[in-house]
Amino acid sequence: MEASVLIDSFADFARGKNIDRPTMIRILEDVFRTMIRKKYETDDNFDIVINADNGDLEIWRFREIVDDNSEDIWDHDKISLTEAREIEPDFEIGEEVAEEIKLEDFGRRAVMTARQTLIQKIKDLEKDILFQKYKDLVGEIIQGEVYQVLGREVLLTDGDGNELTVPKSEQIPKDRYRKGDTVRAIVHRAEMVNGNPKIMLSRTSPVFLERLFEAEVPEVYDGLITIKNVVREPGERAKVAVESYDDRIDPVGACVGMKGSRIHSIVRELQNENIDVINFTDNLELYLARALSPAKITSMKISEEKDRVSVYLKPDQVSLAIGKGGQNIKLASKLVGMEIDVFRELDGASEEDVDLEEFTDELEDWVIDELKRVGLDTAKSVLKLSTDDLVRRTDLEEETVHEVIRVLSQEFE
Repeated sequence: MEASVLIDSFADFARGKNIDRPTMIRILEDVFRTMIRKKYETDDNFDIVINADNGDLEIWRFREIVDDNSEDIWDHDKISLTEAREIEPDFEIGEEVAEEIKLEDFGRRAVMTARQTLIQKIKDLEKDILFQKYKDLVGEIIQGEVYQVLGREVLLTDGDGNELTVPKSEQIPKDRYRKGDTVRAIVHRAEMVNGNPKIMLSRTSPVFLERLFEAEVPEVYDGLITIKNVVREPGERAKVAVESYDDRIDPVGACVGMKGSRIHSIVRELQNENIDVINFTDNLELYLARALSPAKITSMKISEEKDRVSVYLKPDQVSLAIGKGGQNIKLASKLVGMEIDVFRELDGASEEDVDLEEFTDELEDWVIDELKRVGLDTAKSVLKLSTDDLVRRTDLEEETVHEVIRVLSQEFE
């Protein structure tokens, strides 16, 4: 294979992969120097001149002429006078011989190996460029197209045809994908696995929600409103604490938009995730009260270490504070960075009795429904009956009845 053919085919391949000219020249020189070292053991006294535009390649070997009987004659950068005069008859001792080495001198096998090495180096470089590109994009929103839906992940392609993955753990539970769908997500992680770049995206990360706010709310993008913290139960509920550095801007109102216009697009993107936007404050008690919204707190007691707080609420506010499946209190706890303990505060009227609906955080719905089915809709109406009566009148097991009595009795202790 001629040098021009080798270089031209490599240059075309490299340009197709968007490899710049200096990088292309560097790779070519590295491969040719490897060939030289294999044949001559060293490349110290060789110069390589490459013109990738026209496929020209020149390899020059430089050696100093020494006497035929010199002890240095076997050095890699020395040549005997007799050998030098075979190249040029009028050479003298001490002069330097510049000898051009042709690509064919390395042999057909070496040239074919060089061609394969060049292509492999471009592929490796392409992988490294892809890895570095996405490593710099971690935490940023990108868009991809679904090309394969697997059990444990969804595979996407970006605009350049590169493969991206959305693992099951990083998908919103309500997400459903079909081939050809366009998906937005943040770059969650970029890593090399067995020499290949693996780019993982996430739709469940709090950062994704933060970036969506930046995209939809100009004041957040411009830095007039700062997102202090984001906590999520992906696809279900989220709490976002925001703060404005301009007294004229209402951070909550700006994020929600007129009639919810700004937040609606975010909610739709997150499969109708319920988003509470909260005004951040350094006043811890006020921040806690806002975090537990929509429940209204009667009073609270914060531990000295400020890692735990006991909040007291009216009975009708307890279920609001806890939320469906404990979501509200769990997210509020994450938002403020404290463990939250909820207690009912009973006034004189409520001491007389408590509606069973107030125990949804401790008793399962089906248990409450069964009690109400037989006309028992308050705590004291249940406690008036014996265990045997409750078992006989309802379809509840004796063990379940004991648990119900234990929970309801604690309310009046």
